[in-house]
Amino acid sequence: MAQMALPLKLADHAVFGSFVTAGNEVPVAALRDIAAGADASAFLWGARATGKSHLLQALCAEAGDESVYVPLRELGAAGPAAIEGLDRRGIVCIDDLDCVAGNADWEMGLFRLYNDLQAHAGRVVVSASAAPREVDIRLPDLVSRLMQLPAYRLEALGEDGCVAALKLRAELRGLTLPDETARYLMTHSRRDMASLYATLDRLDDAALRAKRRLTVPFVSAVLKD
Repeated sequence: MAQMALPLKLADHAVFGSFVTAGNEVPVAALRDIAAGADASAFLWGARATGKSHLLQALCAEAGDESVYVPLRELGAAGPAAIEGLDRRGIVCIDDLDCVAGNADWEMGLFRLYNDLQAHAGRVVVSASAAPREVDIRLPDLVSRLMQLPAYRLEALGEDGCVAALKLRAELRGLTLPDETARYLMTHSRRDMASLYATLDRLDDAALRAKRRLTVPFVSAVLKD
């Protein structure tokens, strides 16, 4: 059966070079190996905003056309027809497994995809918020397949790691983010990386309009608005 078109584009910033690996060297190295052609699969898990989606997209960006990124948070409503035909890809990255857990049609579709990938020597990388045995999957055969995957937990960054990630993200956008400004953001914004990145994007726009640098007084004024 022909594959349903996936109207998806990888985020430009989601590459391995823009990911601060502090504390997560082992899972990042494993995914880099898969992108480079290692005959391996993986199950990546961790709390919200620890970088699961970033890393799956980075893997696809590095692996190129043989790979495909499947964000179930976006595609869940489309049903398992969205993944038909993907077994011919070399690497299938399935993000946010939790979003379809308990859906019998999706679980059967993923089970079939897993088996078909194995038959064609394909690899699969899955992400979820919990370890394989703790995701609320009802289909025992799918649980069994997921348990066979090497599992890697992503740890949330500490304060120094978050500062480093903010400074790196700013640098990639052509901005200079002083250390004191980054630490100010850490104390005046939600501390998860998704929220911090969103705040940095807002500050980037404001600095461009005002032709200002990202000093603490300027950032303070923007956040108060």
